[in-house]
Amino acid sequence: MVAVSLLTWGASFVGLVGLFALAPPVLLPPWTLVTSVYAHAGPGHLLSNAVVVALAGTLVSLSTTRLRFHLFFVVTGALAGVAHVWATGLLGGPTAVLGASGAAFALVGYVLAANPASGMLFDTLRLPPRVLVVLVAAVALGLTLAFSAPGSALVAHFAGAVMGLLAGRLRLLGVR
Repeated sequence: MVAVSLLTWGASFVGLVGLFALAPPVLLPPWTLVTSVYAHAGPGHLLSNAVVVALAGTLVSLSTTRLRFHLFFVVTGALAGVAHVWATGLLGGPTAVLGASGAAFALVGYVLAANPASGMLFDTLRLPPRVLVVLVAAVALGLTLAFSAPGSALVAHFAGAVMGLLAGRLRLLGVR
C-alpha cells in the first residue's frame, strides 16, 4: 500500500491520479480495479487503513493461507470500489475511489462473523435466511456509520463489511 500510494501521490502532481483511482467506466483502465485498493489519497488515509488491515488482517491471516488472504483482500477491495462507483454514479455524486477501506471493512466483518462465539450464537438462534440478511445489513450499516470518517466512501465501507460478514459466516477463508 505504501509503494502504490507513493506512486499515486507523485502522479497526482502531474494530473495522472486517474492511473490509480477507480472511476467510470470501471474496467478502463483495467488495472485500476487493483491499484485503487492499494492507492490512498494521503498519509492519514493510508495510516488509518493500514492500522485496520494490520489488526483485523493479522487475525484473519492466522486461519488461512497467504494466497487466500491476498485474494480476499484484493477481490473485496475491488468489489467494494465498484459498488461505490456505481452507487454514487447513480446518485449523481463523486464517483472516483481509492483506498483499502472496503477490504479493511471486509476483514473486520470476517473477524466478527467467523469467530467461535459468533458461530455458536448463529447456530443457537437458527435464524431464517431473510432475517440473517437483515441482520448482516444492520451490522454492516452499524460498522459503516460508527467507523467511517466524514466524506469517506460509505458505500465501499458498507459493501466491504457485508462481504466480510458473509464470508466469515461461511468461513470462506478457513483451511480444512
